[in-house]
Amino acid sequence: MNHQYYNVLGVMSGTSLDGIDIAHVTLVYKEIWSFEIHIAETIPYTPEVKKKLALAITYDRADIISINQEYTAYLAVQINTFIEKNGLNNLLAVCSHGHTIFHQPENKYTLQLGNLPQLAQLINQRVICDYRVQDVELNGQGAPLVPIGDRLLFGAYDYCLNLGGFANMSFEQNGQRMAYDICAVNVVLNHYSLKLGEEYDSGGAFAKAGTLQISLLDQLNALDFYHQKAPKSLGMEWVNRNIFPILDQIENIYDILATYTEHVALQIAKHLKENKSLFITGGGTFNTHLLESLEKHTNAKIILPNSIIVENKEALIFALLGVLRMRNQNNCLASVTGADHDHCSGRIYLP
Repeated sequence: MNHQYYNVLGVMSGTSLDGIDIAHVTLVYKEIWSFEIHIAETIPYTPEVKKKLALAITYDRADIISINQEYTAYLAVQINTFIEKNGLNNLLAVCSHGHTIFHQPENKYTLQLGNLPQLAQLINQRVICDYRVQDVELNGQGAPLVPIGDRLLFGAYDYCLNLGGFANMSFEQNGQRMAYDICAVNVVLNHYSLKLGEEYDSGGAFAKAGTLQISLLDQLNALDFYHQKAPKSLGMEWVNRNIFPILDQIENIYDILATYTEHVALQIAKHLKENKSLFITGGGTFNTHLLESLEKHTNAKIILPNSIIVENKEALIFALLGVLRMRNQNNCLASVTGADHDHCSGRIYLP
């Protein structure tokens, strides 16, 4: 494909269940890539949809097939509404990540809802989606996928850190892009904030009101995952198996949040070299207490972009992954995922 100018939508749903991020972006290639996010919106999940997605990890095969069809139809409604509301025309493609339910690369299995061929028919647009499956089939982790975008769009920074449901970071090392998941973030913090009647810990206020529990912190820091070498990635299965049993040893939710926030800051800080630039995006960027805790443990130069990039970098980059797929260029890096080789991943569905 010879297009140099790409008018597309990027669509993303994170594991923290904030909602569906949709971004209308222009990507331009003129020796280097540039972008503009024209308009973006996070469409919150209804309580019913959020509950279904949270419980989907427990569903049997028949129920998973059903919720995949249901979610695809739900996603189509949100995309169509966004397109109509904003008067968008001549879109080249809708590049959608879907919503991760299962992520078990060790079992050669990963599943993102909403990646069915029907999506293209329901929105009457070309769809590029399902980026992770091929990488897992090639013995990769299927994650993280964002680092190719970090390299091509945000390569001026030493580290690119995303604070979403999970923290993941990418950087250049010996001419290769390296990246991996560091720890769970908002999937844990939001879980306990709900017990205090809020969907998230606004500004880290709950954590700030709690008392650090050293014994819990030591148990968290001792988990095997943190001592494994990259490539490595995380999913909710790992959180359910490893994180919640430790934190649930105590009843005080404020203390749990205080301890886990400190844990996140420590785990991120140990991956940073001194005096390097750290470009941070994702919903966790608005957790000022977490950022203050991170600053205590590192002297990295923290850089926060404008809010539209903070909130929509992943949607932007999944738009880029879709464009690279249309160009038949590699969008998955073996140095990041551990796959057998770099490759061009994603399924293309036509209406």
